[in-house]
Amino acid sequence: MSDKPTYEELEQRVRELEKEASNPEGDHRYRQLFDTINDAVLVHLIDDKGFPGRFIQVNDIACQKLGYTRQELLQLNPHDIGTGDDTLGVDKIREILMANGRAFFETVHVTKDGRKLPVESNVRTFEISGQRAVLSVSRDISERKRAEEALRESEEKYRNIFNNALVGIFRTRISDGKVLECNERFARTYGYKTPEECINDFVVSEHYADPGAREKMMDAFLEKGEVINLESCFNRKDGDEVWVRFSAHAYPEEGYLEGVGYDITEQKQAEEALHESQEKYRNLVEESFDGIFIQKGSKIIFVNKRLNEMLGYEKGELVGQNHWVVYHPDYQKLTRERAQARMQGREVLRRYEVKLQRKDGSWFYGELNARPISFPSDKEKGIQVWIKDIMEQKLAEETLRESEEKYRLLVENATDAIFIAQDAVMKFANPKAEDLVGYSAEELAKTSFADFIHPDDRDMVIDMHRRRLAGEDFPGTYSFKITNSDNEELTVELSTVLINWEGRPATLNFLRDITSQKKLEAQLQQAQKMEAIGTLAGGIAHDFNNLLMAIQGRASIMLMSKDSSHPDFEHLRGVEDHVKSAADLTRQLLGFARGGKYEVWPTNLNELIKEESRMFGRTKKEIIINGKYEENLWSVEIDRGQIGQVLLNLYINAWQAMPGGGNLYLETENVTIEENYVKSFSIEPGRYVKISVTDTGVGMDKATQKKIFDPFFTTKEMGRGTGLGLASSYGIVKNHGGFINVYSEKGHGTTFNIYLPASAKEIIEEKQPSGDILRGSETVLLVDDEDMIIEIAGELFKELGYKVLIARSGKEAIEIYEKNKEQIDIVILDMIMPDMSGSVTYDRMKEIDPDIKVLLASGYSINGQATEILNRGCNGFIQKPFKMKKLSQKLREILDEK
Repeated sequence: MSDKPTYEELEQRVRELEKEASNPEGDHRYRQLFDTINDAVLVHLIDDKGFPGRFIQVNDIACQKLGYTRQELLQLNPHDIGTGDDTLGVDKIREILMANGRAFFETVHVTKDGRKLPVESNVRTFEISGQRAVLSVSRDISERKRAEEALRESEEKYRNIFNNALVGIFRTRISDGKVLECNERFARTYGYKTPEECINDFVVSEHYADPGAREKMMDAFLEKGEVINLESCFNRKDGDEVWVRFSAHAYPEEGYLEGVGYDITEQKQAEEALHESQEKYRNLVEESFDGIFIQKGSKIIFVNKRLNEMLGYEKGELVGQNHWVVYHPDYQKLTRERAQARMQGREVLRRYEVKLQRKDGSWFYGELNARPISFPSDKEKGIQVWIKDIMEQKLAEETLRESEEKYRLLVENATDAIFIAQDAVMKFANPKAEDLVGYSAEELAKTSFADFIHPDDRDMVIDMHRRRLAGEDFPGTYSFKITNSDNEELTVELSTVLINWEGRPATLNFLRDITSQKKLEAQLQQAQKMEAIGTLAGGIAHDFNNLLMAIQGRASIMLMSKDSSHPDFEHLRGVEDHVKSAADLTRQLLGFARGGKYEVWPTNLNELIKEESRMFGRTKKEIIINGKYEENLWSVEIDRGQIGQVLLNLYINAWQAMPGGGNLYLETENVTIEENYVKSFSIEPGRYVKISVTDTGVGMDKATQKKIFDPFFTTKEMGRGTGLGLASSYGIVKNHGGFINVYSEKGHGTTFNIYLPASAKEIIEEKQPSGDILRGSETVLLVDDEDMIIEIAGELFKELGYKVLIARSGKEAIEIYEKNKEQIDIVILDMIMPDMSGSVTYDRMKEIDPDIKVLLASGYSINGQATEILNRGCNGFIQKPFKMKKLSQKLREILDEK
């Protein structure tokens, strides 16, 4: 027998094994036969129902194939080496075996190392030593299984290729073109969903769009037995036409054709489109607005109509000439070099501007667009050149450049900030915008514009910007506050225009810094308010001074007839003290109303400050006064009483801010103020003396600081302050041509700075009046429209020994003076009178008598009209209410002048 016996030989061996196994005398022969078989032989016992027991005999091949030793394998049963993957199933095999005594099937054994071993098993039952047993001969069919799998895979692969091929594959009957077999691509080409549908329905001969095409195809088969790349048009199932290019071979003896077909409908359509495109291209070239020429080597071989028109040539004149003749001499070398490089395949600029020269020698600018081309029938390279006349474009560009330069200069040098806002950031900002917020354009492009807006205004501005972008109609100009990089608050006015920026909505914004304007407006409003209130206060002070004049006068007259032992003497002196206090209050009202200065002297402020601070310090021991004074302090022209009152107001304000005591710092220095600083304070630039008054008190918040100089504003409870102290201080300083400001932080004290114009005049020591009442006997003309003043002043003059004439108006005064000028020694003239003012009255009297002596008397100050009258030669000024001593000394001072 061969190593691989046939099934018949295997059957014979099984029968021999059964015979020898059941023959006790044939043990040696059985063993020899058992071990020489090349297939695995296994013997196991079974019970009455066919269920297997352990193996009782196995040959070497079985041990070798399964990987067990004989001893190991004899410990196992068929189930231990099986997987259940039997062709018939375990139960079926047992059933057949018990019924027929034999079975033939395929199964899978599992080796000791877990590999699966496909086998073909031939099993029989037999008896051995009185027991029923099963003899199993299993052949390893791994190679056959691998061959079968390879065949299956091969068939599957080629079936997939057939079914999924991108070309149609077919077999048709020669006689009528009936489809015998086809793939899906062939079926779909002709409008069928599946090959089965196509095979059942499609007959090729019935679907030629041109019936004569089938006859040509059949003639080709009869002549050559095949066709290659034959193109025909067919009608699809739905009636649409389809073009197919096919190749096929005939098998006349079998009666069929086999071949492949390609759907070339899109190709045919593309060819038609290409033909149409070529025709359109030819028309485009000939009718193009651009000049076109083609050069082969250096020679022009084609020129379109437009280029001839552009250059002034007749048709055909340029053909055959060198290509550079169309260019201006300045550009011929450049275009030759670039054309040569382009034909050599080197990278070169494709589109650029050139000068072109017409036949008549004139030139124009053109834009050249060149690309290399090849000629199918020639190895020589060529270039296709398109030329656009851009002379008008160049002129427009130059105009645009000049316009852009003009607007660039306008934008860059604009006094307003100009920026474009989009997506909440500045996409563009001019230099003024950078200066305004203190950031560069690059920084602004990375920062949200809302970050610069003051928190108080941020929501409003963002809402306005959003509404503007949404196209709402509302005023495009509004103001708000921003904060710059130095954390300064600025007030700006924004004008906005909706624009399109790089394809999306944006706003063009004009931002003007109106901080100074707002400050000036606030100052103007404050000045107008102060002026209105001041006018009222001044009028009240004037009338009040007249009342005080009457009280003071009567007290003075009564005191003249009483000595200090009289019971009424102290009461009358008390009345005078109260009048003085009331007069001081009216002085504050007049100071707040900027009622002016009374008596102006060149003064050393150091001395005045020291004197006022000493007087203040005597009563306020809990305040420690510290002084730092400029040694060579410039002099100032001031009303010492008024500036002293200002200092006292500031000292009191500091004391009230330090209820538990503290330090008061007084400092003077010479300063020069530049023009850019004085605009906010409406003063002239130049030399000033600065006074600083600093306390270590509770300080003020921003809101309080804004109102601190308002009249009647006070932080004290009702009845503890008039609110006039700082307001009058502000008015007095302002009236002296200076200004006052304040700096304070809550909890960190306050500093007031006073700036007064420096004077070049020498300092004059103020004369101290004597303490005596001076009398006289001259004649006085008293001019006043108030009966109360006339009555009391007349009495005062009489008490002093003077004769008195009375005039109740300026007109009456002139009449009296004209009649009695020889007897009248001095005129006491009121400033404010109806019908004719004190100023006009003075001038008329001066015309009558140039040497007239006049003493002005007013409840207002020396400023304004009084100063003008004094400058015109008036002899003196006295402030109502005046005491008898002051009046008597002023009269004698003027009357005794020579």
